[in-house]
Amino acid sequence: MNETASASRPGSATTDSHAIVIENLSKSFDGVRVLDGVSLQVRAGEVHGLIGQNGSGKSTLIKILSGFHEPDPGAKIEITGQSVALPLPPGAFRNLGLAFVHQHLGLVPTLSVLENLEIVRFATEANWFIDWRGARSRARALFASYSLRLDPDTVVADLSPVERAQLAIIRAVNEIESAAGGGVLVLDEPTPFLPAREVAALFELIRRIVSRGAAVIFVSHDVDEVMQIADRATVLRDGRVVGTVVTSKVTPDDLVRLIVGQSVGRFVIERAGASASRPECVRVKGLATKALGPIDFVLHRGEIVGVTGLVGSGYEDISYALFGASPGTTGRLVINHDMFDLATFGPKQAIQAGVVLVPADRLSAGVVGELSVADNISLPVLETRFPAWCLSARAIATEAERLAREYQVRPPDPDRPLATLSGGNQQKVVLAKWLQTQPRLVLLDEPTQGVDVGARQQLLRIIADVAARGAAILCTSSDYEQLAQLCDRVLVMSAGTIAFELSGAAITKEVIAENCYRAAAEVRSGRGRAYERRV
Repeated sequence: MNETASASRPGSATTDSHAIVIENLSKSFDGVRVLDGVSLQVRAGEVHGLIGQNGSGKSTLIKILSGFHEPDPGAKIEITGQSVALPLPPGAFRNLGLAFVHQHLGLVPTLSVLENLEIVRFATEANWFIDWRGARSRARALFASYSLRLDPDTVVADLSPVERAQLAIIRAVNEIESAAGGGVLVLDEPTPFLPAREVAALFELIRRIVSRGAAVIFVSHDVDEVMQIADRATVLRDGRVVGTVVTSKVTPDDLVRLIVGQSVGRFVIERAGASASRPECVRVKGLATKALGPIDFVLHRGEIVGVTGLVGSGYEDISYALFGASPGTTGRLVINHDMFDLATFGPKQAIQAGVVLVPADRLSAGVVGELSVADNISLPVLETRFPAWCLSARAIATEAERLAREYQVRPPDPDRPLATLSGGNQQKVVLAKWLQTQPRLVLLDEPTQGVDVGARQQLLRIIADVAARGAAILCTSSDYEQLAQLCDRVLVMSAGTIAFELSGAAITKEVIAENCYRAAAEVRSGRGRAYERRV
């Protein structure tokens, strides 16, 4: 499946001139080679995907281009036909027409849009006087030229996630607009924290950028996104290039086989029929927060229920409200025959009641990245399994290693700092940490966000196995394909209420998406909620 044709997708500005050429790029750390003779050509006016599993070498390659790492001897790099001396000094990429936008964007949330846009110039140029009126006028013209509605005076903290991403990208493009050939923009995993609708808006901006002659290197682990946005894609596996393909000439399964090295079976849940045939084990009554509800719903034993909607529909709040992590929550939660008042329910009481939460932002809210795998896994059970009077580091490490192997954490090293693991392996640790408590209700928020294609299928199987053992699972997600793969039922929300319930053959990616927009349209037209209508 290596590239056999130079054709690109219709309408692309791709030419045969090369914006960047990399030859024989290698990098070793402590004798371990993480990049091995990588060669890559990116054409002017194309979106070029760089894809591979976590640990494939993508991040190392990008850090070499930015001057963060020094490559091993023997590498050659040309940018717009000019040979570049290696190693690159940190920051030298700007003078070469290279710009980078990393996953966390590099914005200062307390500053305005304009201040963030100009921050590099302020830091690198002597400015005895700042012409704010002129800067504001230039910013508005720049945003308008890319059809963006960003207000220069808005504080970045008040922007939506996609607006922040757009600002970071436009700031980077502004730095390379004068570069010969349009420059090269490197987008390093820009979408993991964006819902599907906002990803589409970001892709429109990327297409406008390449239409002006710039090249975009789109670094991702997401096959669907690369297939959607990239003209061509280069696949890394174990630090080597295993193929460059024209995306319009391959299927997603072809790309997955290149990424993983073998076919990856797509997980499909075996739906157990009507939920009513299973015993009810969770009932939510009058759940409400500032932006949510009141809503009622039930979960049955061993059932996986998805909750979704458009951004701002309220679905994002449900898991945190049920876990007692959202202030101002009211309502009741009934688990089997135990009733809890959500107004006084907190995370400690939730855990004691058999409720666990796996948050979307795992590193900030789900684990302590600086601690080891063993320390993280043992946190919920220290008091019950490892009391202070007989605390044994060896026993903790042994149990953590057992769980790491059971959940296929790679590497299964209990002493390894958790933050050094890939996203998928971090999520396996989070699941192992909570599922060892044998919870009655599992709350999942975007459970496969930021993980590669192989780990995604493993995580879905783990979740299905937990349900098969009798736990009720509530999964809030903007990933319609994931919901279609995993769920017995899907609740679609709009304006803080449940609008539709999908079940059976209606649980497909397309039907879920259609009903999310349909629900929002009905609320706008004043037709109210329609939870009673099942699709």
